[in-house]
Amino acid sequence: MSNISIIIQREFNERVRKKSFIITTLLMPLLMVALMAAPALIMQFSRGDEKRIAVIDESGLVAPRLESDEELRFEPTDLTTEEARRTLTDRFGVLRIGGDILENPSDVKLYANSSSSLSVESSITDQIERILEAEKLKRYNIDNLQQILDEVKTTVTLQTFRNDKSQEEETHAQSSTVATVTGYVLGFILYMFLLIYGQMVMQSVIEEKNNRVLEVMVSSVRPFDLMMGKILGIASVAVVQVAIWGVLICGIGAAVMPHLMPSDVMASAQAMQQGMPDAAAASGMDPEMLQAVAAITDLGYIVRIFVCLLLFVFGGYLFYSAMFAAVGSAVDNVQDASQLQTPITLPIILALLMMFAVIRDPNSQMAFWFSVIPFTSPIVMIVRIPYDIPLWEIALSLAVLYASFVGMVWFAAKIYRVGIFMYGKKPTLGELFKWVRYKY
Repeated sequence: MSNISIIIQREFNERVRKKSFIITTLLMPLLMVALMAAPALIMQFSRGDEKRIAVIDESGLVAPRLESDEELRFEPTDLTTEEARRTLTDRFGVLRIGGDILENPSDVKLYANSSSSLSVESSITDQIERILEAEKLKRYNIDNLQQILDEVKTTVTLQTFRNDKSQEEETHAQSSTVATVTGYVLGFILYMFLLIYGQMVMQSVIEEKNNRVLEVMVSSVRPFDLMMGKILGIASVAVVQVAIWGVLICGIGAAVMPHLMPSDVMASAQAMQQGMPDAAAASGMDPEMLQAVAAITDLGYIVRIFVCLLLFVFGGYLFYSAMFAAVGSAVDNVQDASQLQTPITLPIILALLMMFAVIRDPNSQMAFWFSVIPFTSPIVMIVRIPYDIPLWEIALSLAVLYASFVGMVWFAAKIYRVGIFMYGKKPTLGELFKWVRYKY
């Protein structure tokens, strides 16, 4: 154990003292927030140049009601279609609307002078559809029809409560939106950690093998101790990184967010945390938004999430890093490792794909079994946890994962102690299994 602890300290200190580790650890939460906000910002600021469209309306119904905006500017013209196409080349295009547009809604043509886009075409068709629908409704001769439609339009807000948790007074509404977003973020974090830190172990083994460092070390340290020390050392780096993120996010959620949010919003969120489901109705706020604020500022909820994240990051990393270490010991360079690591990365990718099915139905039989099988359980189970699944399922998943790690270490160690002495040849998968059967 003293040899393993020395190797753990060496691996840990080598990585934690790097400036890249400190910078990545501090910037990663900001990067995650930026990635989540990027699509909305891109859509907000990616408006194209103003496009002038000449409109030839043979029906006389649509052109007067087309509304121009920052992107599209509609300009009615009395020219024929052929004349407009020939002379109005300075416009983005010519929009022709047929005379029987009410009976034949497909009689709409856009002659663009440059490449068009889906957003432009959708904007045009959406406006024409609304105009035609309003025109058809007029035929029913109902007074104040638009006012009636506006008054009839109703938005239903559904609040979900866990009846299997408590059948007494309504206590705390469950937000599927918050659970889905949290599951997505946690799933991608696990995916990133398993690949990055697993490959970090593999690359470290390859570098030491090429430098002949392993040959010197195994003269005083058993190959098994060397592999375990390397795995646990890099695992401690991952745990420290997640712990720092947890402290940062908990600090932001508990200390900073209350000062950024309006006082009435925070009061309603705290009321919801204390079991007052009607807080949203009383404040007039959107329940989903209020539940999101309540989750972000709930220190107990954030701590539970990060404790589970730590357990599955650590367990999933231990399980996969043993295989990555075995692959690293069997090859001489990263290029040769690409073929051998494919069977390792495929289950990780499968778990990421399963994440979308799990979010659709977190309590299905498929979701349960994929969250127990150790090859996919770290990612799949961490996605299910925000949906408040039974505690025994989490405990079962962790027990199977950590027990499988013991078996995987035994399997990988047999490959490792042979592979570190093999040079100049890339072994096949069949040869790796032969190494497992060697007796010492």
